[in-house]
Amino acid sequence: MAQPTEPAASPDELVGPLERGLTVLRAIAAGPETRHRPGDLARTTGLARSTVDRVGTTLVRLGFLRAEGRDLLLAPRSAELGNAYLAAAGLSEALGPHAIALADELDESVSVAVPDGDGVRFIAQATRRRAMAISFRTGDLLPAERCAPGALFAAGWDETEWAQWQSRRREDPLDTGFPAVPPRAVDEEAESGFPARMRRAREDGWAVDDQLIEPGLLAVALPVRDAAGAVVCAVSVVSHTSRHDTVSLLALALPPLRTAVVAMERALAAPAPPSDDTAPSAICGDAGVGALKEELGAGFLQSLARGLDVLCAFGDARGPVRLTELARLAGLPRATARRALITLRHLGYVREDAGSFQVRPRVLELGYARLSGLALAEIAGPHLTELVGLVHESASVAVLDGNDIRYVARVASSRIMHIDITVGTRLPAYATSMGRVLLAALTEEERAALLARITPEAFTSRTVLTPEALAEAVTETARRGYGWVEQELEEGLRSLAAPVTDGRGRVVAAVNVALHAGRCPAEQSLTTLLPHLLETAARISTDLAAVGRWSPVPVI
Repeated sequence: MAQPTEPAASPDELVGPLERGLTVLRAIAAGPETRHRPGDLARTTGLARSTVDRVGTTLVRLGFLRAEGRDLLLAPRSAELGNAYLAAAGLSEALGPHAIALADELDESVSVAVPDGDGVRFIAQATRRRAMAISFRTGDLLPAERCAPGALFAAGWDETEWAQWQSRRREDPLDTGFPAVPPRAVDEEAESGFPARMRRAREDGWAVDDQLIEPGLLAVALPVRDAAGAVVCAVSVVSHTSRHDTVSLLALALPPLRTAVVAMERALAAPAPPSDDTAPSAICGDAGVGALKEELGAGFLQSLARGLDVLCAFGDARGPVRLTELARLAGLPRATARRALITLRHLGYVREDAGSFQVRPRVLELGYARLSGLALAEIAGPHLTELVGLVHESASVAVLDGNDIRYVARVASSRIMHIDITVGTRLPAYATSMGRVLLAALTEEERAALLARITPEAFTSRTVLTPEALAEAVTETARRGYGWVEQELEEGLRSLAAPVTDGRGRVVAAVNVALHAGRCPAEQSLTTLLPHLLETAARISTDLAAVGRWSPVPVI
C-alpha cells in the first residue's frame, strides 16, 4: 500500500542485509501460509536463494524465525519488533485500560487504531466473546475508506496524502493488498463516497462504519487528540446488526464513548509512568553480534542483527529519540546505528524529525498481527516438541481451572508405553506435579481457600491426603521452584513440573514431563530431566512475554 514519501537515501548509505532481511520477514508475515520454503521466498521476494538462506539462518539464530525441517515460520520473538513501536508510542499503555473499561460498560468490543499511511492499523483491542465475534487482531491493517477511523484520519490529510490514497485505489481497487479484510466483490463508490464520509465526520466529530468492511459489522469511532490538539488515534465501539442498527448503536455508544475519550486524552497528557520492564531492548548488542558472527561465519548477517537491535531499542525510549541515545540503548557504535536508521527510514519503519527519530506503526506488519493471535498452546507446542525430542518422554502444559488442572497442550513420546492423556483432560491439582506448581503460585489466602474446598481422594497408597501434608507439599514445591509427584495419581506414574510465567513474572501455567517410574531411579530422573524442563519453561515464558506484552494471550 502507499506510504508517505520518504527522503531517498543513496545506495551506499543503505544497509543491504538489513533491507533484505526485513523483506524476507515481511514476506513470511504477509502471506496466508504459516510455513515458507526458502525457494518460495526467493521467488516471492526476488532475492537470490543464497541470500534467503543466509537471512533465514540469521533470523533463526536470533529467534525471530524458527525452522521445522525445510520450512521457516515466524517465531514469537518477532513480536518484539511490534512491541518496540507500541512501547515507544505509549498509546496501548495509556489508553488500553480505558478501552477495557468501555467494553465492560457497553458489553461491546472496543478497539484503538492509528493512521498508517492511507490505512488504519489496530493497536489495542478489548473484545467480547460471542458467536458473532470481531476477529481483527492487534497489528491488522485496514483501508481507510472501509472503516470508521479512516474517515476521521482523512480529515487531516493534505493533497499529497489524498493523491497517494487515489493512487492506491487505482492500483488495487479490490483491496487485495489488505489481507485482514475480505476483498471487495466489486469496485464500490470509494472515489466519491469516502470523501463525503470524511466531510461528514469532520462536521460531526465522529464517524460510522455501516457494514463497510463486511455485512453485519457496525462501528462508531471518535478521534483521540494529544495535548497539541492533533489526532493521534481513534477509539471505536464495534457491534453487529444482530444487536444494533446504526441509530441504536450511536444512542448506546456515543455518550460513554465521549466520556472515555476525555479520560484517554487526560491519560495522554499525563507524564508517562516509569517503565517496569527490565528486559534489555538489544537482541545481542555489539559484542553479542560479534560473537555470533565468529561462531557462524559467513552464514550470519551481522548488519541485519545490528539493525534489528536498533529497531528493538526504540521500545526503551518513549516518543522521539536522538541518535546518540538510540545507539546507547542498542549497545552499538553511533555510526552503525546511523546507517541502520537510514535504512529503516528508507523502508518506512522510522521517521526523522528535527534530528530525532521515531518508530512508525508500519513495523507492526512484520508479523505482529499473526503472533498477537496466538494462544498458549500454539506458543508452547514447538517447545514441547523439542523437549520430547531431547528427553524421549511425554510433555504437557496445563493451567489451573477451579480445583483442577486442565491440559492445554501436549506432545506424546514415541515409546510403546507412554502416558495416555489428551488436551482438555482435567485432573485434580493436589495430586499432580503441575497442580502443585500452580497451587504454589497462589497467595497464601488463595491456596488455603482452595485446599479447604477439596476432599482428597486416595488414588494410590502414596497420595497425599491430609490438609497439613498437602500444604507442606505445596510449600516445598514453592521453595524448590519445581513440582515432583511420585506415583500419587496412578501407580507407576512419575511427573516433574516447572512454572511458566508471563511478562510480569506471574505464573500462568505449568509444563511437565511424565514417565513410568520403573524406567529409572528417581534421582536419575531428576538429574536427567530437570535441566531440560527448566530451560523449556524459560523459553515458553520468554515467548509468552513477547506475544502477551500488550494484549492477553488466551490460555484455554
